[in-house]
Amino acid sequence: MIELENLKKAWNKLPVEKPLDENQLTEMLGKHSKSMIDRIDRNIKIGFVILFAMILIFALDDFFFSPMILGEDEIEVPQWLLFIGVFSNALIFTTFIYFATKYYRVRKSCDMDCNLKETLKKIIDTLRIYKTLFYLALVALLLAIGTGFVTGIFTGITDNASELGIPFAELDSKQLLIAVVAGLAGLVVLVGSVFLFLRWGFRKLYGNYIQKLKQTLKELEEFQD
Repeated sequence: MIELENLKKAWNKLPVEKPLDENQLTEMLGKHSKSMIDRIDRNIKIGFVILFAMILIFALDDFFFSPMILGEDEIEVPQWLLFIGVFSNALIFTTFIYFATKYYRVRKSCDMDCNLKETLKKIIDTLRIYKTLFYLALVALLLAIGTGFVTGIFTGITDNASELGIPFAELDSKQLLIAVVAGLAGLVVLVGSVFLFLRWGFRKLYGNYIQKLKQTLKELEEFQD
């Protein structure tokens, strides 16, 4: 809330004999709000580029790198696993497109018809909706990553057993346990890293502005009361 604190300091430094009226205060908050909204506009463009690059990497991994690497060992990627990967990527991209479309519609309509308070409320509501959709899509992505990881471990273990001519039921339980624990540890690190990175990116680009806009709206309502 550094910007609002600066605004308050500027307000406190004003000469007592020249107080600002409601219109001037609203104008100051309007400029502050416009600055944040302009940053959200910029971050939407940045987010689109990052999201497109991320989905492109996932798609290349699903349809090119993984089949190429596994093909050397004559392992075929299950079609249902590819479907889950495509679905989760499409879900994340769709939620972003929905958010960007709704956001720009709000901006366009409010530029013509809304006052500052209505504009802030609608943008905050739009960001909240996107936050919910984003985390739902993120859960789907993490489930897809986890499913693919576990499937890969199981396939690797069964294939190695098959090459050695050992039935899966006769594998050494201690070695199997070590492989499972190591796989789960790797899964936790992988899923946790993806989750923390994407959550950090969302907060950096959009999430922090929800609280800032809410605080600005609160200040505006206090001035107008």
